[in-house]
Amino acid sequence: MNCTKVLLCISIFCHLGLLKAQTATITGVVLDESQKPLAGVNISSRVNGSFSDINGFYALQLIPDQQATITFSHLGHKNVVVENLILTTNETYEFNPVLKIDTIQIDGVTVSPTGEKQVKGIVTITPQTIRKIPGANAGVENVLKLLPGVNSNNELSTQYSVRGGNYDENLVYVNEIEVYRPFLVRSAQQEGLSFVNSDLAQNVKFSSGGFQAKYGDKLSSVLDITYKNPSDFGVSLDVSLLGAAASVETISKNKNFSAITGIRYRNNSLLINSQDTRSNLNPTFADLQGFFTYRFSKKFNLNFLGNLSINDYQNEPISRQTNFGTLSDPRVLTVFYEGNENNRFNTALGALKGNYFVNENTTLKLIASLYHTTEEEYSDVIAQYELGELNTNLGSDQLGDISGSRGLGTEFNRARNELDALIFNIEQKGAYSKDNSMWQWGLKYTHEDIRDQIRESEFIDSVGFYIRPPSGDFPNNQPEEPFAAPIVAYDGVSATNFVKTNRFTAFSQYSNQMKVNTADLYYNVGLRAQHWAVIGVGFEKTAQTIVSPRLQLALKPDWKRDMLFRVSGGVYQQPPFYRELRDRQGVIQPDVEAQKSIHVVIGNEYSFTWADRPFNFTSEIYYKALTNVNPYTLEDVRIRYAANNNATAYVYGAEIRLNGAFVPGTESWLSLGYLKTEENIDQRGYISRPTDQRLKVGILFQDYVPNIPKLKMYLNLVYNTGVPGGSPNYADPYVFQNRLRDYRRADLGISYIFVDSNNPYPKNHWLHRFRTLSGGFEIFNVFNTQNSITNTWVRDVDSKQQFAVPNFLTSRIFNLRLSMRF
Repeated sequence: MNCTKVLLCISIFCHLGLLKAQTATITGVVLDESQKPLAGVNISSRVNGSFSDINGFYALQLIPDQQATITFSHLGHKNVVVENLILTTNETYEFNPVLKIDTIQIDGVTVSPTGEKQVKGIVTITPQTIRKIPGANAGVENVLKLLPGVNSNNELSTQYSVRGGNYDENLVYVNEIEVYRPFLVRSAQQEGLSFVNSDLAQNVKFSSGGFQAKYGDKLSSVLDITYKNPSDFGVSLDVSLLGAAASVETISKNKNFSAITGIRYRNNSLLINSQDTRSNLNPTFADLQGFFTYRFSKKFNLNFLGNLSINDYQNEPISRQTNFGTLSDPRVLTVFYEGNENNRFNTALGALKGNYFVNENTTLKLIASLYHTTEEEYSDVIAQYELGELNTNLGSDQLGDISGSRGLGTEFNRARNELDALIFNIEQKGAYSKDNSMWQWGLKYTHEDIRDQIRESEFIDSVGFYIRPPSGDFPNNQPEEPFAAPIVAYDGVSATNFVKTNRFTAFSQYSNQMKVNTADLYYNVGLRAQHWAVIGVGFEKTAQTIVSPRLQLALKPDWKRDMLFRVSGGVYQQPPFYRELRDRQGVIQPDVEAQKSIHVVIGNEYSFTWADRPFNFTSEIYYKALTNVNPYTLEDVRIRYAANNNATAYVYGAEIRLNGAFVPGTESWLSLGYLKTEENIDQRGYISRPTDQRLKVGILFQDYVPNIPKLKMYLNLVYNTGVPGGSPNYADPYVFQNRLRDYRRADLGISYIFVDSNNPYPKNHWLHRFRTLSGGFEIFNVFNTQNSITNTWVRDVDSKQQFAVPNFLTSRIFNLRLSMRF
């Protein structure tokens, strides 16, 4: 059983007070075809009965070791009948049926090769096992990065690119509430925590393209998270050398109020100190998050999602030595630093969601949210560097030292960036279902208020010889002649922006399921529209409108082989957010248009049994034609746009994924992806985009020791071919087209399960108070591979040539971890 299933099963036992009674329990959540909880469903056996609550949750006691027939019935839906169910004494079986409208689902329950009971032919929703997978940034994104279309070459970052898109092209929802990220984060080691708290998550849905009209206006992907509604009181705690996390689940006696709250703390010093740069640093991150539900009646309930987050990154770099180049031309960069960085990102989110069930066919929702972030980037860092050649003579006493200097230099980088952003959303959504069809709609208003001050400068000096930007007005022929021109920054950006954006968004989509001869056909057709206006200081108001049609088709033939074919696509447009409006000088360009993508995805799913174990093979091919592209440069995780629409681009690729019970009782998978993406800026010809990551291999493998089944192993491996190495901020990407080295990483986790639902302890034992208890260790970057995500651009002060010096990521790290639940 996965972790969430264990917690749910034990909480049901404790709530009912049946830990020692001679009974068994079937429990779960009843859903309709749109995966919404279904209230008032009658669940009955020959000797007992129950109903699902407002969240679709149910629990039914059965007589153990006897065959039972369970019937799920609800007005307007056909019955789900589970026959020949046999549970052992004190066993809790989780079953999450999806009630359909067109056919009666009847089948027996058997024990699968994974050790879990499954109902053939019935769609079930299985809780996720995200918390088990090791990773430097463990969580939802850590698992996403093992999927074929998702790429990330930085284990410290929770950001990811999907099928050639950048980090700004992904939608994230928590219980249908859109969430945002800080704006000014420039390096992954400043990020800290993901918004999504995996301890609170119940279901995770991810679409890497061709998604429905009900989702927002982005080009690449949708991550749709559902947080839990607790059914009993519970406390969980997770502690490691990187931080700690705790969560509390509560529910009132009358079941009308429930809450789940999580608090997290993280310190990345262990990881960052394994890099080339020696530093005195204190990167601390913390957040408090909660999801609350109050049920006023069977027809109306109210949800509240709240989040407070503090990212405090203080860094005082000391020195650095990086060896790079080739075997025939080895080089070394040595840097000594003075100064410090002091960055702080404080964010808060509050959201209310009202759900009104008009009748069995109609649901109305009203969602309002307010997001506020205050961000500061203060840094004064002086770097005195020497760029030289590396002594590789094996017989020399100076092996590994600098044998010849290409120049000495000093860089002074200064930043005083401040941003205050307030984003307000209010949205009305609804759904009406009848027979096999469903109509969904939504209206949304968004107000964005951004106040931004950007001041960055870079000064360069070579042993007292000041270097200005190249200009014929100020010839510099030091030391022959004194240089008396005013000292100015070699490179700098200075701007103050006050920008407000008002957005009006609407969508409507219709879905239906029908029979075509003996095959099942599902289709969804939808339309999105958005009108937005940009107002601010220093420019005139501008307004634009876009329309995006979308379509999904799925065909399931009546074949002996379980095959499903899918086609989806449409027009996907991304109206510019604040960062996309800011040009290379930091000035707002309000006329920037929405980037546009015509997206087509063709896929196939094949479910089969091999060696008496279930497997699923998924394959997809896709193509994107992009226009109105807003070019950008990428340095670490910071994206800086040109703020114009002077490029076209394309993306195409193919993906396969095989998942199943490679080891009985576990789920593992292998994914493989290939993509190519290029852009043409100002008709200068096609070049690789910053996300042109050609080949991706991801493996998730779970295993246990047969003679010691409590000892479990989790391994994830990633291989990505190198992406373009990026270019200095706002530099011409046609000049910088070198690629980084391939990214290879393996993370290993070993844990011992002391207590779980299959291994309870009697009351007189000190471990009885634990519902779950496990401890173990993790090894990040098992093979100690030198990976890099970006370059430090160092100028040879004589030739003004820039050298790309790789910034290597974390080396091998050992981490201890202890998890428990009461």
